[in-house]
Amino acid sequence: MKKFSFDLQARDGAARTGVISTPRGDIRTPAFMPVGTAATVKAMMPESVAATGADILLGNTYHLMLRPTAERIDRLGGLHKFMNWDKPILTDSGGFQVMSLSDLRKLTEKGVTFKSHIDGSKHELTPERSMEIQKLLGSDIVMCFDECPALPADRARIAESMRLSMRWAKRSRDAFGDRPGYALFGIQQGGLEQDFREESAKALMEVGFDGYAVGGLAVGEGQEAMFGCLDFATDMLPVDRPRYLMGVGKPDDIVGAVARGIDMMDCVLPSRSGRTGQVFTRHGVVNIKNARHADDPRPLDEACTCPACSNYSRAYLHHVFRSQEMISGMLLTWHNLHYFQEIMAGMRGAIAAGTFDAWQADFHSQRAQGDIDPL
Repeated sequence: MKKFSFDLQARDGAARTGVISTPRGDIRTPAFMPVGTAATVKAMMPESVAATGADILLGNTYHLMLRPTAERIDRLGGLHKFMNWDKPILTDSGGFQVMSLSDLRKLTEKGVTFKSHIDGSKHELTPERSMEIQKLLGSDIVMCFDECPALPADRARIAESMRLSMRWAKRSRDAFGDRPGYALFGIQQGGLEQDFREESAKALMEVGFDGYAVGGLAVGEGQEAMFGCLDFATDMLPVDRPRYLMGVGKPDDIVGAVARGIDMMDCVLPSRSGRTGQVFTRHGVVNIKNARHADDPRPLDEACTCPACSNYSRAYLHHVFRSQEMISGMLLTWHNLHYFQEIMAGMRGAIAAGTFDAWQADFHSQRAQGDIDPL
């Protein structure tokens, strides 16, 4: 069986490009992972997600354990078969959703007990149970179970949370066991504090993981603070393993993260925004609900080759959004995911060619131009 491996192919400054190999296929890095929360990227068919250029999807442990349950997915042949996606899948551990979604959670050394946001039923997540669920789902990349405090928090709370997460990381590793072809990633925590990030990275490297995530960012601290943290946090992680920034982000967040040595990212933004009429283009953000588009026969972006831009006018996209037609979310989500993957492909090419600085300058100058003038 093919092993999980990471081949770092080129560097330009701190930016890196390479390939993560898994038995289910290769993941070109830097990679953007669309989020398929409940075993679907909302408003997209799996083959359409693949057509945008995605090599890997993210699934949510918390949502899937509650509905339809990991045991049911396992009985039905695993998550890949269940959702008709044959490329790699990464599952998060459920820790973040327990923090943000569930009611009345109780945190102990053992794990977290919480009430489901769906029906109020009581559940427990521990490092061991999270590993068991992710094994039942059959995901290719498994994340450690961690605790992520909401920022801002004081240093004492951040330290306590990070140290708990490091103890849970060791338990996750032990429970994960030996699974050839599958990978387990550790998650660095420590808020925006350099000394805690260092302590966390050392603790994770002592245990040893197949990849390392920078966790606890993109939780409301703002871009400047996030970039400031990435300026030191990324370098603390092993050079020869993939580095994953969880929950990021907007296009300029993604580019800034790659410039600071990040290899993988995920975010609900392109799909969620697609359903609310917010479109990301080379020239910045377009709000399709604005009346200025009602008579506009031009595409969203004349240079984009996605179905929304190739076949439909702004006027049509405005109309179907206003009418709350299902095709609106389908077309705008496809466009957003296509654009995000175009950014990733552009960065991979530029890093390999050693022209990443010029690529970044062009990316920012195009976005600064803003949308085309109204007719």
